Amino acid sequence: MHIAVYIPLLLSLLAPLGARLLSERCEPRLATWLLTVSALAMGTATTISLGLLAITGLLRFPQLAVLGHWSAPTAQRDDPDELSVALIAGLLLGAAVLMAARMLWRRARTLAAAALEAACMPTEDGLVVVEDEAPDAFAIPGLPGRVVVSTGMLRTLDETERDILLAHERAHLAAHHYAFVALAQLGAAANPLLRPLATAVTYTVERWADESAATATGDRKRVAHTVGKAALAAHRSPTRGPGAALAIFGRRAPLTTAGPVPRRVAALLAPPFGRHPVLAATTAAVLAAAALSTAEAAHDLHLLLEAVGAR
Repeated sequence: MHIAVYIPLLLSLLAPLGARLLSERCEPRLATWLLTVSALAMGTATTISLGLLAITGLLRFPQLAVLGHWSAPTAQRDDPDELSVALIAGLLLGAAVLMAARMLWRRARTLAAAALEAACMPTEDGLVVVEDEAPDAFAIPGLPGRVVVSTGMLRTLDETERDILLAHERAHLAAHHYAFVALAQLGAAANPLLRPLATAVTYTVERWADESAATATGDRKRVAHTVGKAALAAHRSPTRGPGAALAIFGRRAPLTTAGPVPRRVAALLAPPFGRHPVLAATTAAVLAAAALSTAEAAHDLHLLLEAVGAR
């Protein structure tokens, strides 16, 4: 098969570089979209590529080739790929499908449980205050979602900081950040090389919510102070880990905890990031290359099947 089938796999090696550039230099809303689409698209492209390579291996077995009226000797002669490559691709494909299915099942159960929990929290304005000395705040997706804040967190913050906290958490719900995180993790489940993209999304959604809070309050420095203060209070709590304050689901979902707090604070104290069209265009070009190479590889397989079926 043509070298095009390997291009999506090779492009996946750029994930750490892309994740760093987009998360640190691009406006967080756009960065979240680009990272999520990249993880999902590249995960799909690499899975298809593995499937195409695996099929070329199946053609070499006479018992399987006869089912499609193909010529196994012709497939061995016309396909330049080694059988070992196809077998490895088949194993990797099985692992990718298994991991993606496992991730989807676990995510569906988590979201269903969250929606049920939110429905059991009656409230008029979507805010639920729980009696808990540990400083905590998190958003629970549902119809509608809920923002849950502990009394320990409320005592830690003053009135303005509480407004910032609520604006941050409500931004998570309004923008459906849990969906971005889930989709990025799905792509990373299919291709572990894409994990930096999924990790970056858990950070950029926090930055997105930070910027939403800054827009709502008009005071970036105060938001930065609140982020640091809440994280420090959570760090001192014996039941909490550092950096979990102001997360999407708080301590209930470690995979969606807040990104590195110092980076978030530094970003809030600096001027807002622009959309950085060069990064956006580069990302689009990489995704286009992956899509085109996958289509080319599928066309090559089609030609191979025609060739082995004609003899």
